[in-house]
Amino acid sequence: MNDLPARIRACRLCAPRFAATATGHAPRPVPWFRPGARVLIAGQAPGARVHASGRPFTDPSGDRLRDWLGIGEDVFYDLDRVAVVPMAFCFPGYDAHGSDLPPPPVCAQTWHLQVMEAMGPMDLVVLVGGHAHRWHLGSRAPVTATVSAWRDHAPAIFPLPHPSWRNTGWIRKNPWFETDLLPALRARVREVLT
Repeated sequence: MNDLPARIRACRLCAPRFAATATGHAPRPVPWFRPGARVLIAGQAPGARVHASGRPFTDPSGDRLRDWLGIGEDVFYDLDRVAVVPMAFCFPGYDAHGSDLPPPPVCAQTWHLQVMEAMGPMDLVVLVGGHAHRWHLGSRAPVTATVSAWRDHAPAIFPLPHPSWRNTGWIRKNPWFETDLLPALRARVREVLT
């Protein structure tokens, strides 16, 4: 395990793929995990701001996610408490229309199982977005169906939509997310971290 984050940081499997994107960038894997963490945030892939900062969720999505969890940056970035393991460790780039590209499957195929095995059992797994739902739950259901069935997985696992501003409309259309799911999630985070 000691060299796994270093091996991930050195990964360049997707260099040709990223060079061919509209952003034309080089890989910059952002591993953020350590055995002993109590909460796993299983996300999709870093965005452009995370690519620049080298820290996960250093963007408005991260602000919203921390609000959903009911924790501040001090707790979120404490590797002994929270691990962030996305389905791809690098920013995948933008397409010609400026939209985020999906996480390249080769990243999860290469690293995800190794990281999960190294981490061991987690007290709480928070699945952020459809890519994480599919890998961790084996779910092919739409995000709304998976998130609305959150009680089927709680208190060990909470499936969430991505906290992007693009999902603000989804949150408004699904008021149960804020009234039912988020209070249960925050209570579970408090329980696990105290």
